[in-house]
Amino acid sequence: MRLENKTAIVTGGAQGFGAGIVDKFLSEGAHVMVADINADSAIAKASEHPNSIASTVNVADAASVEAMIQSAITAWGRIDIVVNNAGITHLPAPLETISETDFDRVFAVNCKSIFLIAQSLVPHMKSHGQGAILNISSTAGLSPRPNLNWYNASKGWVNTATKTMAVELAPFGIRVNALNPVAGETPLLKSFMGEDTPQMRARFLATIPLGRFSQPEDMGNAAAFLCSDEASMITGTLMEVDGGRCI
Repeated sequence: MRLENKTAIVTGGAQGFGAGIVDKFLSEGAHVMVADINADSAIAKASEHPNSIASTVNVADAASVEAMIQSAITAWGRIDIVVNNAGITHLPAPLETISETDFDRVFAVNCKSIFLIAQSLVPHMKSHGQGAILNISSTAGLSPRPNLNWYNASKGWVNTATKTMAVELAPFGIRVNALNPVAGETPLLKSFMGEDTPQMRARFLATIPLGRFSQPEDMGNAAAFLCSDEASMITGTLMEVDGGRCI
């Protein structure tokens, strides 16, 4: 029960890595808000456990983010943890062929969301003198692959933002870390690979020394540690949950 009585928001929490983090946090005693742009999925996920509530949010919209934060404060009185997990990618293609619309969407969801949540949440955490922020990045931000250029760049932004946030917020008792997973068994897997075939999976798995994709449970385990008091001396780290992909 490492997160007993802690309160946490997990964006993109209705499926994939987010759902794995939600499940682990609940099993460790936390109260969790499942925040997702898909209202039905958020409600369905939250209904699985009495200590979870749902919130419909567009993480790239300031008013929507503020409503989510205020809803959590109303429900719990405080927010101890936020996991910025919501993310998207563009399909693999030469960098000059990616549309401006896709570029803007990737940076809005992957980067602007962290800015908006920080704007709304950090004053609250400062007033309580504590907090844990966990950004979900990617090995793409550390060891980029061709044809995912702007997605890679967005995750590089997340990694740099994590370190700068950690330095600035440390005096206020707020820790900021990031997880860098390799592609996992989530709805985004097909988008990363371009096509989900046995041949493409075999080629991708050949680049991972441990020989498997990241699972939602792997992300949940790592997130629970970094957001717990056991990690009270850890801030600004970019933890690779990648089976050795970045070595």
